[in-house]
Amino acid sequence: MDNAMTTTPFGRRPMSLAMLSSQKVAREAPKGARLNKWKLFHTVREARAALGASDRGLAILNALLTFYPENELSEETGFVVWPSNEQLIARANGISPATLRRHLAVLVECGLIIRRDSPNGKRFARKGRGGQVEQAYGFDLSPLVARAAEFAAMAERIAEERRALKCARERLTLLRRDIVKMIEAGLEEGVAGDWSRISQVYRGIIDRLPRTPDLATAEDLCDALSLLHEEVRDTLELHVNSQNKSANESHAERHKQNSNPDSQFESKYGSRNKSEASGSADETDNLHSLPKRELPLALVLDACEGWRDLAKGGAIRNWRDFLSVAEIARPMLGVSPSAWREAAEVMGDKQAAITLAAIYQRGEAVVSPGGYLRNLTERARDGQFSVWPMVMALLRARIEAGKATQTPSSADDTTGKGDHGDGLSVSPALTRSLKRPR
Repeated sequence: MDNAMTTTPFGRRPMSLAMLSSQKVAREAPKGARLNKWKLFHTVREARAALGASDRGLAILNALLTFYPENELSEETGFVVWPSNEQLIARANGISPATLRRHLAVLVECGLIIRRDSPNGKRFARKGRGGQVEQAYGFDLSPLVARAAEFAAMAERIAEERRALKCARERLTLLRRDIVKMIEAGLEEGVAGDWSRISQVYRGIIDRLPRTPDLATAEDLCDALSLLHEEVRDTLELHVNSQNKSANESHAERHKQNSNPDSQFESKYGSRNKSEASGSADETDNLHSLPKRELPLALVLDACEGWRDLAKGGAIRNWRDFLSVAEIARPMLGVSPSAWREAAEVMGDKQAAITLAAIYQRGEAVVSPGGYLRNLTERARDGQFSVWPMVMALLRARIEAGKATQTPSSADDTTGKGDHGDGLSVSPALTRSLKRPR
């Protein structure tokens, strides 16, 4: 059987140099080679990405191999199979004729098969008197044998890249976990450090992480995270080494009795903030007389105007934007993650964020924001705290400050109009509420 001659596609299909190259490679196949067709197919499937073959194309190649009579591809048996389109469609799980033609062309372009078209374009085999095939027209599978070593090298390289990517992703996950937990430990233990800057650097690195990173991207991010990991670890180790090794026994005993680092750090100012936690008379009005509805977002932003400065672009359009700012303000105020989680669990995410915004607005008036938040959380757990008086007190202070800066003429112009300076508009009902005896 002689298929060594160069053949061109039948009909309007054009000839290309890639087809000529594939035919040349097929003629250089090792003489006497016998290779298992299914092992070859497995290798091609592993090297699919490098070859540019499609899933449907591989399904059709699998179907073509089923028409080969032996398990081993060899020159003795020949390399050409000649199934009809109907037979191929049946063995390729019923794909459409158009899909079959399209993916057969892909297999040819990838150099996995060669078309051996007859003069009239039909596929058939001509047999001699002894029943042996003398000439066959169809699909030539000899490139699979000729390029077997090339396919094996491609598959091995892809497997190595896959293993390297898996290791890089695992390392990326471990670095992320270590950095986050070490930052939380530093905050909870009260370790001196620029944790706000470290958190921003970490966020900047993670924002570069795509949904499915490739090997180069994963390795670059791992290198950046490794440097940050080393910096955070050195900060914590420096704090540990600087601790007083000869602490007295009573200090050690106190540490054993109170294993919550937040309580140790934040309760340092607990007695000084007793008035803050309990609140003044105007902030602890009878909770039964307070409005039952939620605070409007606009009202909260008017009272806590500094909260907008922390938002990206200085804009807070909804409660989601408001809550996202809390993740920025919490480390700035020195509130530990455990204190924030406890406040969110007891008050709810929205109420806890409003409380944090009010603490941020009060600025230096609150000596220990973390201890203050913990005390307010305990009061909320006992049903003795509401964010309404806190926000209203801030709003009243802002309105009074605006009045103090008004001229007599401007004060007369705003009388009875609900405009209390600084561009702040308040409804009549809210104005009466603000004017209650304190």
